[in-house]
Amino acid sequence: MSASTLERTARPRRSRTRSRTVNARPALALSTLKPHQYDLRPTCTSLVCPDCKTWVPITGLQTKQPKLVPHDTGRAGKDPAVRCRLGSNRLVTVDITVKKWQERLEDGHAETGHRRRTTVLRKPKTAVAPAVSQMAAQKQTSAVDEPGDGRPLWLLREMKWASTATAVHETDTRRAQVPAGSAPLGAPPVPLKTLHPKRPER
Repeated sequence: MSASTLERTARPRRSRTRSRTVNARPALALSTLKPHQYDLRPTCTSLVCPDCKTWVPITGLQTKQPKLVPHDTGRAGKDPAVRCRLGSNRLVTVDITVKKWQERLEDGHAETGHRRRTTVLRKPKTAVAPAVSQMAAQKQTSAVDEPGDGRPLWLLREMKWASTATAVHETDTRRAQVPAGSAPLGAPPVPLKTLHPKRPER
């Protein structure tokens, strides 16, 4: 396989470049970034490119026009060589001192150091209340079924009806023989035969 067919990877980002090209976009002020998004130490002056989110060196820091070096969007030597057109050669406005940046960085670490993870207390799952009809069926089952009786409720009902069928039949028969006009409750039984009283002899 020839070298020309190999996929090109991102080029290393040199801290100093001789390119005089300047991006037409407005200069990027360091004060608009968060302290952890840029580094003002002399050995590694760089920032996170807002466009491709990669760390890019700042060249010409001692001159009047510091800017981001031309860079690719991926990691050098690993990701494909895709040039960051929006962020390359963009001017940088250094409007914050190294001392102030260090103070902001330390304050940020102090704030995050005191934070504690909040423990999530999950509510216990409550059982779903049964419907009124289910509650009535449970009460009937507990009242009718004998302890240890595995017979179903419908069978017990049929047996109860069968045990009272004779008495119900007799009551219906007597009720059918009563003449028109109902007797008050608790009254003596109505005679079913016609009475022919006899006059006493003198």
